[in-house]
Amino acid sequence: MMTTPRTSHSTASTPEPEAYGVGTSTEADGTQRSMTTRDMRRVIASSFMGSMIEFYDFILYATASSIVFSKVFFSNLPPGFAIFASFATFAVGYLARPLGGIVFGHFGDKYGRKNVLILSMVLMGTASIIMGLLPSTSTIGIAAPIALVVLRIVQGVSVGGEWGGAVLIALEHAPKKSRGLAAGLANAGGPVGAVLATLMLGLFSNLPEDKFLSWGWRVPFLLSVVLLAVGLVIRLRVAETPMFVRLDQQSEKKRVPILEVLRLHWRTVVVALVAVLAFTVTQGLMTVWGVSEAVGHGANATGVLNWKAVGAVSTVVIAIAAAKVSDRLGRRAVIVAGCVLGAILAFPIIALLQTGTVWGFAIAIIVGNGIVQGIVYGPMAAFVAEQFPTALRFTGASAAYQTASTLGAGFSPLIATSLVLGFSAAWPVAVFWIGIFALAAVAVLVTPEGRDRRID
Repeated sequence: MMTTPRTSHSTASTPEPEAYGVGTSTEADGTQRSMTTRDMRRVIASSFMGSMIEFYDFILYATASSIVFSKVFFSNLPPGFAIFASFATFAVGYLARPLGGIVFGHFGDKYGRKNVLILSMVLMGTASIIMGLLPSTSTIGIAAPIALVVLRIVQGVSVGGEWGGAVLIALEHAPKKSRGLAAGLANAGGPVGAVLATLMLGLFSNLPEDKFLSWGWRVPFLLSVVLLAVGLVIRLRVAETPMFVRLDQQSEKKRVPILEVLRLHWRTVVVALVAVLAFTVTQGLMTVWGVSEAVGHGANATGVLNWKAVGAVSTVVIAIAAAKVSDRLGRRAVIVAGCVLGAILAFPIIALLQTGTVWGFAIAIIVGNGIVQGIVYGPMAAFVAEQFPTALRFTGASAAYQTASTLGAGFSPLIATSLVLGFSAAWPVAVFWIGIFALAAVAVLVTPEGRDRRID
């Protein structure tokens, strides 16, 4: 006896999003309406603003950990141990990111992208505001650093869930022909938030040191309440993605998404993780180790930090352009091109960092952080998300991306420092970097192109 296949799995059962114009929006009762350009702009603005706010708070902590927290929360330790303890609390946030991706991915795949994103934003904003109000160790003793670590874990979990949700809100609303650009614009909020955090803390650091350490550093954290309010107003006006609504109506959600990902898509997670390392290792080497290397060789610290901000802005511009190009040429072509360019320029970039000059660092950060990282970063969000089915997309994409962020951005500065110490030279760092680009390029090339894939 012949059986009829379920229509929910048929590639012809639902029209392409662009058949509805800019895209589609599915209402709570299941009806679909055409999305206007204004609707799509609101979706993109929601994702961009959400990512910007989350990473403003996350990177604000990173900057404060290098110049404030050792003196406020670890003042009872010798200076060397104090800065180590401060950086250790910073690292905790990166270690918590994969956990956040899995936890928020679970609920995002079961109950919807929008509600999870609202929760992640509230958690991040609340943690940052409490940090701004947290008494110092001299006031409440050991309870202060313990509370700081707990709040940093909350930040890490929150930002781990934000990336997947923000990208999927944009990607799953967008027409197929512009999915790369939509996801790239959502992803671009992160670097913008990082620039804003650096500038805000830098502004208040101009206060006399005693005032900066007593209250000045707290103001950028407390300003999170304003960003949180604006972000929530924008995000609450965005509808759930049509792909998830259809999935919800068909009752095809997985009971425990992470177990299904590990059972059915573990190879995809591994390959996507390796591909993302091209971006995260570049970020760690250029924005953390590279800054230390340039200053350590004699470059003016203020000039280096200023050019670091310029590098972040250039990353945003190049990334958006690369995401748009990936909608025409494909994700794989653009990412591999970035990996090849990075491999060619690895040795010259490392040499520029060691000149001990601001101009050397400026060229290195624009080329390495702006151009190379921007090209790889732009299409990466769409590339990863398009590899997973709707029912597991939040969990699978977040697990791959956030684990790569922890391994790449979190550990590459340590690896680079160890290589320099072990070989008494920086050229092994370039070899390591080239190796990462090669592995990432292979991972991308063995992955099917996602640009033309039906992801609904």
